[in-house]
Amino acid sequence: MLERDKKKVDQEVAYLVRVIFPDEVMEADPLEELEGLAETAGSIVVGGMTQRRERPDSATYIGSGKVTELSQLIKFHAVDVIIFDNDLSPGQVRNLEQELKIKVLDRTELILDIFATHAQTYESRLAVELAQLEYSLPRLKRMWTHLSRIKMGVGMRGPGEKQLEVDRRLVEKRISELRAELRQIEERRQRQVQSRSGRMKVSLVGYTNAGKSTLMNFLTDADVLAEDKLFATLDTRTRRWHLPSWGPVLLSDTVGFIRRLPHNLVASFRATLSETVEADLLLHVADASSPDVFQQIAAVYDVLKELAIDEKDTLLVLNKVDAISDPDQLSRLLNRYPFAIPISAATGEGIESLTKAVSLALSRSFLDLEVEGEISDGRLIAFLEKHGEVLDRRFEETRVYFHVRIAAVHAGRIAQPGVILRDFESQHVLNFHQPDPEWEKIQRRRAGTLPETTPGSS
Repeated sequence: MLERDKKKVDQEVAYLVRVIFPDEVMEADPLEELEGLAETAGSIVVGGMTQRRERPDSATYIGSGKVTELSQLIKFHAVDVIIFDNDLSPGQVRNLEQELKIKVLDRTELILDIFATHAQTYESRLAVELAQLEYSLPRLKRMWTHLSRIKMGVGMRGPGEKQLEVDRRLVEKRISELRAELRQIEERRQRQVQSRSGRMKVSLVGYTNAGKSTLMNFLTDADVLAEDKLFATLDTRTRRWHLPSWGPVLLSDTVGFIRRLPHNLVASFRATLSETVEADLLLHVADASSPDVFQQIAAVYDVLKELAIDEKDTLLVLNKVDAISDPDQLSRLLNRYPFAIPISAATGEGIESLTKAVSLALSRSFLDLEVEGEISDGRLIAFLEKHGEVLDRRFEETRVYFHVRIAAVHAGRIAQPGVILRDFESQHVLNFHQPDPEWEKIQRRRAGTLPETTPGSS
């Protein structure tokens, strides 16, 4: 915890509270993440308390006994704000502020404040504003409790309620405008992403502060902000990455995730996350040195599921292996995730293995084919033009030949009688209906995981 005498003029002294319920996994330090969030928001944390409960108290979330204890701690530490690592109802916040006589924030409001501070582009500022307004709409009543109702006869309402109705209409109107504008941005971004169909797209995802931006800088020599703090990056950045044994691909870095990321933020940042949704491959970057790495990996998968991309081809990258203090921690991780790739974006350790794995994954997910079929097969021609990128075509009597780049999942659907599929470079005829060891060798050789054959070798 930071000391009280380091307080700056514009900083608030914060005290942290977390209620832990029976279905939650207990971390080694249950307030560590909240402390990081509070400090990222500019607060000075002087202490914290945890409480185990079966269910939240309906009035104050923590119960009257803990409210009394918290009141004494506030006076002792000269606290300016109480920050909960839980989501509170408007009524619970109002009751706590009345009892404690200071400002009370919940987890969602704290995260929204951090996003508002870090939003740099027009798009991210719109997304944050939308999330803030959707969060504040049911809480508007709390903002007008200082106005009393004036008795003016049956059916007559006081100024507080009139102002509340005006504010609600204004907020709802602004929310509608922001949603419409973000929809336009999302459509524009989708067109932009789709226009890059000639390049494979790889997207970095992961828990906030897992080292995604550092990894992107290492791979692409980009000048992306990389700081040791939560949510240092909110905006998508795409750079050209020359992938050995493959060629140039597009690598994107975007906002980091966090456990219980507010749903409003996920929805608001959907346009920003278009690069992730449209990517051919996801690199899930995890901080292998974190004691809570298992929970963080699970939290990222939860967000990917909310975005409906949890089944997309994904490689788990265990970053920061140079910072692991317990030698057994990496072994435990690799036992749980045997196909994960351990690296250090700071030192370059494991980067060669990562690039080979990415090359192999892209080779498997996207194929460069020659497709031979009947010239009268209009259904085949339409399918290739819809689901693939037709690079060339030629006609010979009754047969037509296409040079096409197409996802492997679609290639299997065109392997029908009368249609011949060949790997364009090697001219190896592909068989999607039974194992093909020779094709596996070709893929591994291209990815650099199998040596090139020499004349006379098998």
